[in-house]
Amino acid sequence: MAVLVYAETQSNKIKKAALECVYYGKKVAEAEGTTCVALVLGSAENAGSLGEYGADRVIHISDASLDNFDSMVHTSVIGQVVDAISANTIIVAHSSTGRSLLGRLSAKFSAGSVSGVIDIPDYTNGFSVKKSVFSGKAIADFLVKTEKRLLSLSGNSFKPEKIGTTIDIEGLEVSIPSSSIKVLEVKRQEGIVPLPEAELVVSAGRGMKGPENWGIIEELAIELGATTACSRPVADIGWRPHHEHVGQTGVAIKPNLYIAVGISGAIQHLAGVNNSKVIVVINKDSEAPFFKAADYGILGDLFEVVPRLTAAVKKFKAEL
Repeated sequence: MAVLVYAETQSNKIKKAALECVYYGKKVAEAEGTTCVALVLGSAENAGSLGEYGADRVIHISDASLDNFDSMVHTSVIGQVVDAISANTIIVAHSSTGRSLLGRLSAKFSAGSVSGVIDIPDYTNGFSVKKSVFSGKAIADFLVKTEKRLLSLSGNSFKPEKIGTTIDIEGLEVSIPSSSIKVLEVKRQEGIVPLPEAELVVSAGRGMKGPENWGIIEELAIELGATTACSRPVADIGWRPHHEHVGQTGVAIKPNLYIAVGISGAIQHLAGVNNSKVIVVINKDSEAPFFKAADYGILGDLFEVVPRLTAAVKKFKAEL
């Protein structure tokens, strides 16, 4: 038996989410007294570096036909690897890719699955894992009774640490079915950490008064090394692109620091960000609901507060 981790890639590079999954997979493998096997599909650089984060083996099926994600094709290939190494626990990231694989693999193996897990399994009474429920307001334990089990790991639940060394890559002969999807073009936001993987996020809402004022948010994000985000109304009226929308109907995030600027804090927005480790709210409305969820609140005009905060960050960095 083994623990199999599907390591996602993007632009031929191993994603941060993959490092988290491999590190988590190693912890699960240690608890089960078995090995952690990382699987990389398609073109990828430095796949052997996954050994640094706990992989005992790295299988790389580098066929270029796997570069563009097709859930049916990838499910077939991953399923063949599961059989080849006798994996009983399969781990994927809780991303759009991982979630689409989770259901298909669960059906393929008639296996129990849990999405968005946040902790190492508890083996006291079988195989039990924790996940956030009710929009992050509670944590539930899920007992998986099937021989095989599938988990998707919630982003930023575990900080990956280098606990090993780079290892040799293995190949594996598999049958790759033809894809029914033809990719004509791929457009991807480059140069920033994707929101689900971001540890620092600066977000803003309608309090910005217009898209022309967004420069102060971007400047603060640049100084902090953060990813920018926005509330749903801002995305809906076209001030910011929809991939920046965080909340219940947008991207759910779990950063170490979430700075909310000019956002009232409607329940739908809070549902997507309340798992942030630290929340800082900047708003001139003392009755804004977000203040009740904040770890730190600044009551003031954002057009005065944000530039001063950016200046303070610059000064701090200059003194390091």
